[in-house]
Amino acid sequence: MSFEAWTIFALFWVVFVTTPGPNAVNCISNGMSLPFPKAMLGVLAILTQASAFLILSALGITALIAASPTGFFIAKLVGAGFLIWVGVRGWVNATKPAPARERPARHVYLHALAVATINPKSVAGYLAAFSQFVQPDVPVWQQMGVIMPTALIITTLSYTGFTLLGALMGKAALGAVFNIWVRRVMAACFIIYGVLLGASSTPTTTRG
Repeated sequence: MSFEAWTIFALFWVVFVTTPGPNAVNCISNGMSLPFPKAMLGVLAILTQASAFLILSALGITALIAASPTGFFIAKLVGAGFLIWVGVRGWVNATKPAPARERPARHVYLHALAVATINPKSVAGYLAAFSQFVQPDVPVWQQMGVIMPTALIITTLSYTGFTLLGALMGKAALGAVFNIWVRRVMAACFIIYGVLLGASSTPTTTRG
C-alpha cells in the first residue's frame, strides 16, 4: 500500500469510527456509569470485534454476508431489535441509580461486544474499506500488515475519547434531573439507531 493510499484509508477510518453510532453511545454510557478502567473494557470489546471483522473481510466472508439478502435482512432485524431493546431498557432505568460497581467486568465486555458485532451496518463499513482500498494485485495479508495496525490504533483513540467524554459528563451530571435526562438521551440514541438500522438497505460490494 502506497503512502497516498494509506493516508486516504486512514482518513476514511477516522470518519468511520468517529461518526457517532451505537458503539460511541455505549462508550459514553460506560464512561458515565463505571470507573474509567472498567469502562475501557468496552473499548477492548470493540477492538475484538474490529480485529475479527478485519480478518473476516480479508477472507471475503463479509462479502458473502452482504451478497445474501435474506441473511443480511435477518441479521439486520436482530441487530435493530437488540438496539431498540437496549434503548427502551435504558430509558426505563434512567430514574434508577446507575449500578456503578455492580456490573461485573465480563458483562461490560460482552455487552459492548454484542453492540459492536450485532449491528450489520458494520459490514458496510468494512466492505467499503476493502473494496476501495485493498489492491487486488498485492497479496492481501501483506496489506493487512498496514491496514490492521492503522485501523486498530485509530479505533482505540476514537472510542477511548468517547469513553473519556462519558466520564467527564458523568462528573458534570451531579444534579439528579440532569443525570436522568442525559441517560434518557443516550437511551433514545439506541432506539433511533435501531430504527434506522431496521430501515437500512443491504450493502453492496461494487467498487466506487
